[in-house]
Amino acid sequence: MKKYVCFLFVLMTTSLYAQKKNENFQMHITKSTGAIKIDGVLDENAWFQSAAVSDFMMCNPFDSLCAQVRTDVKMTYDDKYIYISAECFLKEPGAFVVESMKRDFGFGVNDNFLVFIDTFEDKTTGFAFGANAAGAQWDGQMSEGSKVNLNWDNKWESATTYKRDSWIFEAAIPFKSIRYKGNVSRWGINFSRYDLKAKEKSAWAPVPRQFPTASLAYAGVLVWDTPPPTPKKNVSLIPYVLSGVTANYETKDPTSMRNQIGGDIKVAINSGLNLDMTLNPDFSQVDVDRQQTNLDRFELFYPEKRQFFIENSDLFDGFGTDNIRPFFSRRIGLALNPKTGIYEQTPITYGARLSGKLNQDWRIGALNVQSERIDAKGVPTQNYSMVALQRKLFARSNFGAYMVNKQSFIDTDLQRSNGFQSYNRDLGFEYNLASADNFWTGSLFYANTISPLQKDRSFSQAASLAYKDNDWSFGFKESWVGENYNPETGYVPRINYVQTQLDASKNFYPKNMSTNVFYTTLSAMTMSYWNNQGTFTDNTSYVAFEGTMKDRSTFGAYLSYDYVKLLYDFDATRMGNTALKRGTEHDWYALNARYGSSPIKLFTYSLTSRFGGYYGQGWRTGITADIGYRFQPYGSFSVALDYNDIVDVAIPGTDVAAAKKVSSNFWIIRPKIDITFSNKLFFATFFQLNQQTKNINLNARLQWRYKPASDLFLVYTDNYFPEIMQIRNRALVLKLNYWLNL
Repeated sequence: MKKYVCFLFVLMTTSLYAQKKNENFQMHITKSTGAIKIDGVLDENAWFQSAAVSDFMMCNPFDSLCAQVRTDVKMTYDDKYIYISAECFLKEPGAFVVESMKRDFGFGVNDNFLVFIDTFEDKTTGFAFGANAAGAQWDGQMSEGSKVNLNWDNKWESATTYKRDSWIFEAAIPFKSIRYKGNVSRWGINFSRYDLKAKEKSAWAPVPRQFPTASLAYAGVLVWDTPPPTPKKNVSLIPYVLSGVTANYETKDPTSMRNQIGGDIKVAINSGLNLDMTLNPDFSQVDVDRQQTNLDRFELFYPEKRQFFIENSDLFDGFGTDNIRPFFSRRIGLALNPKTGIYEQTPITYGARLSGKLNQDWRIGALNVQSERIDAKGVPTQNYSMVALQRKLFARSNFGAYMVNKQSFIDTDLQRSNGFQSYNRDLGFEYNLASADNFWTGSLFYANTISPLQKDRSFSQAASLAYKDNDWSFGFKESWVGENYNPETGYVPRINYVQTQLDASKNFYPKNMSTNVFYTTLSAMTMSYWNNQGTFTDNTSYVAFEGTMKDRSTFGAYLSYDYVKLLYDFDATRMGNTALKRGTEHDWYALNARYGSSPIKLFTYSLTSRFGGYYGQGWRTGITADIGYRFQPYGSFSVALDYNDIVDVAIPGTDVAAAKKVSSNFWIIRPKIDITFSNKLFFATFFQLNQQTKNINLNARLQWRYKPASDLFLVYTDNYFPEIMQIRNRALVLKLNYWLNL
């Protein structure tokens, strides 16, 4: 099988050198003939003299027609800024759909205009900017050809105004805010328009409907009359001051005041390389994690949201697979106590990250972060470092290698008795395949961990290959993880297995535009696991039928089969009930169904249900619902509900007929209020009741963006025991930061 995968990788290289797909879509940008004020009114003479494009192509529901709604885009520049404007005409006067004026909105539930900029024209990395029809900004850093990391934040300006039959977006993006190569007269670029009332997505350079409009493989060309200003060694200072109070009633610690200063420094080393430094960082303003039901045997994954770790994050956390991540930045600031298996929060003292492009073909990522010791809990000072190199190959593929090192400075008997090791290292490499036409993708990955108590079989390996066109998609994945693979700075919820996965799907599109169906998909998947001793331990298989209507409502039905042979004792309810025994075998069928209403309506809802068997010949009913109402464009109220009812899980003893049966049911309830007084003043309250973890969390955050990328935050957090509504801990923080470009 591995030889066959390698052969296909070689075979695919014949299409990797293909010419740029949309080479003929060129926009010639010229220098501004005068000053431009960012107010959403295109009345300056410079706009009348600027480059302009208008003929957008529909991406869906069809990808071979001209767009129904017109979009006029103009671009120009001066010594400091790139200027972009878009007039987005409406199918119905005054009709547009938005959630609110909150930044980094959901793409599929807002009328929006976006621009994707491939500054190095490598069809892999870039930057994205845009806004919804209410003026909410949307920005992100791009990687892997189409992924946009919306946690990236930078300094730029925009404004939006309205006419009877159109809305206008106007923006100024500082050259200092992006990375690009000097003395180059071509960038990749594409413009995307999403109009929910017209029920269409369109782009200037056409993109096949199976791909997102962010696909840089299909970007057009931005041709400069003269190369943009030579990048300088720009420096940005982002200091903060903070004051707060914390009380922990659960541990009966005294109320403590917190006064803190710190900040970040961003230095553009050259046109594509950036140095980020942080001193005494604080992340109290970061969005809280959305609670998840955990009925799996393994650890859940929560994404990184801390700004310091975001820029060029694919160079660090992009290695491996979803379940084999040799580097996971959320481990930094959390020290795993080997003795108790509990993560202890540890403050970060300082950190530095060097990331970006060395030249057109080479990228580098280097990181070093130091955390503090906690003497009372026997946690030593720890240093986290990583270095990664990536080489572009062919049109869009690359090869990368990395090393991760976690160093613990052990100097007390308590630290030694807790089992901390002096170091833990992970070394590996990866080849990522991406064909020029974006149809073929794949990867080959290998890694090995090294520690003072080194053991055999401390490796991990994975491979994948996928094909996707307008009608069909096929995929193959395999992975192999040794029983002693242990990347302490990574996310690897499961070890000691060999896994294979096969999947296929077929899209069905309507023959004409009169139908209300956008497309439907029939798919199937099977995934199997064996342990390294050759024992078959798991299988998940399903067939699914899904569809999307032209109004963007969605539906789906799934029939699944699961088989599990437990490798260790497991409480199938995760509620403290008697555990099922290691070695016992379980299998069941389940039926899943879902429906999501059209986001065009002010009142929206979605419902997902699961009915079927469960561990121990039991039965599990699962219901997930999301209900929301938006007060366009000033905010929204939503409630998310997760309910699980698990009954008659048999816990066999010596006599299976007399097996004990356990049942359990629990809720996760998540009401949320989002209010956007303007596109600079936001208020959000998030309440979460989790009966599974026995916790109630309340988080309220007020944010005032008083200048671009500069904010004042007021954050309040409470945690309670749900049974008796007794408070566990409470915190109130006031934080001010300021972005200063030198």
